[in-house]
Amino acid sequence: MMYGWGNGWGAGMWIVMAVAMVVFWAIVVFGIVALVRTFGHTHDQPAVPPADPESILRERLARGEIDEEAFRKTLAALREK
Repeated sequence: MMYGWGNGWGAGMWIVMAVAMVVFWAIVVFGIVALVRTFGHTHDQPAVPPADPESILRERLARGEIDEEAFRKTLAALREK
């Protein structure tokens, strides 16, 4: 019978146990992070109110995508509806 510290484990077993403990805690931390990322917030995009057609048309004019004549024709067509 062996008395003393270590219960007969060699240095190799202590290294295995230390590595196993690090792996165990890494799995626990990874699991918690995964749960928080999954259930911690919604994946929905923030609600952005849809832009009205006239403001889109004004933006296109400001960017130079359409000229002033096309802007006026399209604006008149939009206001007819």
